Amino acid sequence: MTQHLAAPADAAPATGTQSDWWRDAVIYQVYPRSFADGNGDGMGDLEGIRSRLPYLKELGVDAVWLSPFYASPQADAGYDVADYRAIDPMFGTLHDADAVIREAHELGLRIIVDLVPNHSSDQHEWFQRALREGPGSPLRERYHFRPGKGKNGELPPNDWESIFGGPAWTRTENPDGTPGEWYLHLFAPEQPDFNWEHPAVRDEFRSILRFWLDMGVDGFRVDVAHGLVKADGLPDIGAHDQLKLLGNDVMPFFDQEGVHEIYRSWRKVLSEYDGERVLVAEAWTPTVERTANYVRPDEMHQAFNFQYLGTHWDAAELRAVIDASLAAMRPVGAPTTWVLSNHDVTRHATRFANPAGLGTQLRTPGDRELGLRRARAATLLMLALPGSAYVYQGEELGLPDVTDLPDEVRQDPSFFRATGQDGFRDGCRVPIPWTVGGSSYGFGAGGSWLPQPATWGRLSVEAQTGDPTSTLELYRSALAVRRERPELGAGESVEWLEAPEGVLSFRRGGFVCIANTTGRAITVPLPGRLLLSSGEEIRIVDDEALVPADTTAWWAV
Repeated sequence: MTQHLAAPADAAPATGTQSDWWRDAVIYQVYPRSFADGNGDGMGDLEGIRSRLPYLKELGVDAVWLSPFYASPQADAGYDVADYRAIDPMFGTLHDADAVIREAHELGLRIIVDLVPNHSSDQHEWFQRALREGPGSPLRERYHFRPGKGKNGELPPNDWESIFGGPAWTRTENPDGTPGEWYLHLFAPEQPDFNWEHPAVRDEFRSILRFWLDMGVDGFRVDVAHGLVKADGLPDIGAHDQLKLLGNDVMPFFDQEGVHEIYRSWRKVLSEYDGERVLVAEAWTPTVERTANYVRPDEMHQAFNFQYLGTHWDAAELRAVIDASLAAMRPVGAPTTWVLSNHDVTRHATRFANPAGLGTQLRTPGDRELGLRRARAATLLMLALPGSAYVYQGEELGLPDVTDLPDEVRQDPSFFRATGQDGFRDGCRVPIPWTVGGSSYGFGAGGSWLPQPATWGRLSVEAQTGDPTSTLELYRSALAVRRERPELGAGESVEWLEAPEGVLSFRRGGFVCIANTTGRAITVPLPGRLLLSSGEEIRIVDDEALVPADTTAWWAV
């Protein structure tokens, strides 16, 4: 695979003085347990992250988003938080967190941390006291405790289901051993939902925000941002499709109007601090127009574009989602975000290796060569669009999902529950490879918490560094071009150009992007000087260019 490369990525990422840095930032998601292991126990940690920060600077990203590292029983990989102001010992200490933040800033990188406000761990002090004190405890008002239906309260309070499968209610046992009230958990039973109508919950999270802002973090990615407020009376939903629970339809526990008052109050907290601190919403909503409500001028700064993530490698479908996304964000003055992979979905190198229509949770590896070719092309398309882009750790190595993990090693809680999420998220969470050899390919000295494939070494950072055909060097080059060209990054629109069926072509100032989503080479008028290609060499004859199948090319006009 021959590839035209740009100049080496030697420009420094954005500094702390840049205004509105989040409008065009490339943000790299670190899943701490799978990024780098600093103490050799087989589990990634903060010291491992700190040691690899120079790699992220060299890659060319602007900010690093850390998935949860808080004190937690790890019932859902840290998204069940027992103490929001403490670090789980498996990841290190507050001193380690401080070192990561400080050294990232010294390198010109920003740090965004995950915040999980919809629910806590069932081991949280508030919830444990609520259980001990029994019905009537004031602490129960901070969650959703309800008496059951039926003659003896033996039925759940309503018909809501958990996102992970099964009922969204679990019955408690009273201090005297008798059956008690039920509590709501939209996710695992170990994750009871907070009652955001209670002022103590609101006060507590404003305090948590200040704690981490005082530590120096640059922002928060807000987990389940659409779920905090529930409809009055917790009404039944009746017959429904399980997929609607993920935000694909109107539900009484998601995307309620009351969430926006919460985020307006959070925005005021962030405004107390210097340095452009940001809020990023993980908000699953039925439409991009609903998502735009979370990023109005006095609320959050960004929201994930899940409609784009779920789009197939198809020119017409991509163009429709791009247009709709840009149009939805324009009235509220927010940047559009673009993302292809994260810790909850099958990596796009595997999604694109399979037939379209199979969704974002796949169990089959598909055509590896085809998937990687499309993934590289999709990356160049994404990085050329106006706004901010997210990169999930390992995608810059072209990593596929690990689809053949034995059942006995899986840890995704939804894997063990029926009719909920697919339960195969572990496949995108396998620790990434750093070196060609070693017991864990450089992840750490003590193996890895999920088994890595035998082929991982040839996909490692060490194997790909310096190889002009590698996916890693493609990402480095693309991010360098993105920084160097003023047309790229922030913006509100693209100028679509005429193109053959199956091809996307658009212009941004003196820059043109052409993405061929078809399985055959396409001839297009020569736009200008070739900057970068995602795949095979672009053949140029006279005033025409032959763009290979499943390839994206960047041009200077």
